[in-house]
Amino acid sequence: MKDALAIHRWLLAHQVHHEIVRLPRPMKCAEELPATIGAEPERCVAVTVFEARARLGREVVAFVSTVAHPPSPGQVGRLLRVRSVRPAPAFVVNATTDYAAGLVSPLLLPRDLPLLVDDRLTGDGGFLFTPTGERRTALRLHALDLLRLLPGRSIELPAEAREAVAVRH
Repeated sequence: MKDALAIHRWLLAHQVHHEIVRLPRPMKCAEELPATIGAEPERCVAVTVFEARARLGREVVAFVSTVAHPPSPGQVGRLLRVRSVRPAPAFVVNATTDYAAGLVSPLLLPRDLPLLVDDRLTGDGGFLFTPTGERRTALRLHALDLLRLLPGRSIELPAEAREAVAVRH
């Protein structure tokens, strides 16, 4: 499994200013990052891994977004133009990304894993926080550096379909 040390070495090799942050308590998933470090959810990045079933078989895709705006399976299905999309089970996430499920970093993902990046991920030059694959650490780096390092393509999520609900009297 990849960890904070692997990310740290890779970022040093690419001369990217960053900080490995020791957390005050362990996390189980990236969604706990804002509460754990006291940051806004828009400044915390999560990677969600999905399984899409198409006519030609199963495809695994990773999606980078903020904790504040995670993608839904329906949005990813419309984006990929497939009917069946679900969050990948933990064993698929672990095997595909080489990170612990729930703590996947957007960095050092396998090149053959399709990576989509939410276009709402801010490139304002402020800091973003990401998991490192470990429960007790997070990565802090400039948003522009993260966006520059991500090999995926930036996409706009399709809007959620809204269903009309009749009100009973």
